Amino acid sequence: MPIRAERKALYPKNWRAISQRIRFERAAGRCEFNAALTGRAMNDADRCAAEHGKPHPITGSNVVLTVAHLDHDETSDDEENLCAGCQRCHLTYDAKHHAKNARATLRARKAIGDLFT
Repeated sequence: MPIRAERKALYPKNWRAISQRIRFERAAGRCEFNAALTGRAMNDADRCAAEHGKPHPITGSNVVLTVAHLDHDETSDDEENLCAGCQRCHLTYDAKHHAKNARATLRARKAIGDLFT
């Protein structure tokens, strides 16, 4: 996932090196997500079979490994909080978090703010 410009300052200065290490040294170019993390059944129950630079085994799209923050805190660079993932797994993992943020953004745009929370 590309880092949005307004959130870039939240990431550690050496994020590029951290991301590279997680994706290609620790994960060896393979998605680290599994059914337990995504909440979705997978072909391989232990680990997603997607590999960086190859067609995704389910979607057929070219896989670009990303690094997910499991606690959704971009300021954290603790390796136990990071997981290399294909686009499909990363988006599945973040879906509830994205929906929550989308609701908050919509509420703010409608100028309702915190009136109803």
